[in-house]
Amino acid sequence: MPIDRTHPENYPPNIQAVLKRRAEASAVLGQEVLDVDAEKGVVRVAYDTTQTLANRYGAIHGGMTAAMMDDVIALAAGLTIEWGQITPTLEMKVSYLAQGKPGIRLIAEARTVRRGGTVIFLEADLKDEAGKLIATASSTVMIAQVKRP
Repeated sequence: MPIDRTHPENYPPNIQAVLKRRAEASAVLGQEVLDVDAEKGVVRVAYDTTQTLANRYGAIHGGMTAAMMDDVIALAAGLTIEWGQITPTLEMKVSYLAQGKPGIRLIAEARTVRRGGTVIFLEADLKDEAGKLIATASSTVMIAQVKRP
């Protein structure tokens, strides 16, 4: 469902937190949460790219593309956890299929493939606004309790 920013209480805790205040890294990437379907474990996010994300050749740097994939996957992973839990990435594979260009809005969708008791398997796609596939990713994350000092 499209995000209703006037009622953050209708969303899982991780989405509530993002609507309250984006992480600094997500802000650099130009993150905007578009849709959330907690029941299906799916999140769609737009990234408004800028020249800051570009490599010396004028394309979005591969590391920035990977960061976008990790960002959207983290949101999908967080849909089923409770306050006080986190989902650190154990591993992630990114396949680069085309170059993203600065100044173009990229759309990422991440989905939960399988959730276990302590591990979640996820996949994601990153496309430009015309629907051209830029990258795909698969990831495994761990469900863990936040450790208090």
